[in-house]
Amino acid sequence: MKKRALISVSDKTGVVEFAKKLVDLGFEVVSTGGTFNTLSKAGIPVTSISDVTGFPECLDGRVKTLHPMVHAGILAMRSNPEHMAQLEKLNVTPIDVVAINLYPFKQTILKPDVTLEDAIENIDIGGPTMIRAAAKNWQDVAVIVDPADYDAVIDQLKTGEVSKEFKFKLALKVFESTAAYDSLIAAYLRKVSGADIFPEKLSFTYEKVQSMRYGENPHQSAAFYREVGNFDNTLAACVQLHGKELSYNNINDANGALDVLKEFGDAVPCAVAVKHANPCGVGIGSTIYEAYKKAYDSDPVSIFGGITALNRPVDKETASELAKIFLEIIIAPDFTPEALDILTQKKNIRLLKLAAPAKPNSPELLDMKKVAGGLLVQQLDTKLFDGDLKVVTDRAPTPEEMEQLKFVWRVVKHVKSNGIALAKDNMTVGIGPGQTNRITALELAVKYAGDRVKGSVMGSDAFFPFADCVECAAKNGITAIIQPGGSVRDEESIAACNKAGIAMVFTGMRHFKH
Repeated sequence: MKKRALISVSDKTGVVEFAKKLVDLGFEVVSTGGTFNTLSKAGIPVTSISDVTGFPECLDGRVKTLHPMVHAGILAMRSNPEHMAQLEKLNVTPIDVVAINLYPFKQTILKPDVTLEDAIENIDIGGPTMIRAAAKNWQDVAVIVDPADYDAVIDQLKTGEVSKEFKFKLALKVFESTAAYDSLIAAYLRKVSGADIFPEKLSFTYEKVQSMRYGENPHQSAAFYREVGNFDNTLAACVQLHGKELSYNNINDANGALDVLKEFGDAVPCAVAVKHANPCGVGIGSTIYEAYKKAYDSDPVSIFGGITALNRPVDKETASELAKIFLEIIIAPDFTPEALDILTQKKNIRLLKLAAPAKPNSPELLDMKKVAGGLLVQQLDTKLFDGDLKVVTDRAPTPEEMEQLKFVWRVVKHVKSNGIALAKDNMTVGIGPGQTNRITALELAVKYAGDRVKGSVMGSDAFFPFADCVECAAKNGITAIIQPGGSVRDEESIAACNKAGIAMVFTGMRHFKH
């Protein structure tokens, strides 16, 4: 008996060659709409779906394959005599190969001028129904949703039939594909409808960018996935110009560097150095060279082996400075040819080009953290202050101090809690990240700052529970403090500031980062 294959694809990559090889192997090819026309024009013998169903395609192609002559042919279990007897009685030919990929919903919604009507029209109905049916009957039907699998199917058919092991893998790919497709539709409709961003049932569609050699540690496997959307300012949009493949830790740390850079925008040249996802140096200047020098001088020890993100193209002068130490990654909008000549002399450094690294993150993005047995989901922390800054001490900050306080607040927001940052002259001079108490974080920042602590300003990601941080600040010559406020002991800290002549402002907004 001649075997039958059903082919109906939106992505026509390789479909003509695939269909020709099926015909050469003795298959009858049945097809629909645009795929039928493509195969016919290529000279492939092909049967119209309407000839199989005895019913014309209608409703602008919305209905063509939703028919018993199609689905009975797909779902009949060959090992079930009653099924096969019914097919014979109903004059239904079994369908042994189903090759379908779905309407391009993702490509449609990524168009800048897409309308809801366009999006809805690109929701596939018949396609998912057929491939799910074929996947359910995986022991008898080879179902292909990815053109990359055409050759493997043909190779197995040449030996007689597709193995059950491979059919099962193909079936799994179907359900992964339809799950992602439906999640994408749900996310889009949720967005355009203004519905709750935290629905009762939550699913996401991510696309694999690369497998990784390992995760945080060599004994952990890992992969990197990209979120579907026009996120041209994220790592998923980076173009790697040079260096080894990015690792799990590289991507995590580089994302931290971009988060800090985005706080400063692109109004002035800014450079950020990050180590283990914590900022270790941030500087702004009149040129990107000056900004990088400030970031480097903030902590010349910690930046070694770290990641640097810049909001200006890297020129020859800056590249010469960057090349003096070992850096894992440099992220920038571009690199001049002279800069590339210098930096590519280093075999292992990763150079990433990202058109808009300092562009703010889209409010569509969510912050997610996997925990055992669940998922924590929240909005990104895109705010900085809660209204106007409130001076709570007798002495108000000078204009220069206020400028530095706003600078350090942008940095400490991204320091792991408990976090303290010290700054002056538009650069960080000491950062104390991730301590179990705030005074230790401050003592660590003071240690890093050394003599530069005198005359610096301090930022704290959350309120002071005691006056000890103010007392330590006074002892070390810190002149102004910015913090959220809100402790029941705020008055103790305010009194300590007044006693020492330190200016302090409250932001009214905490920035825990765990």
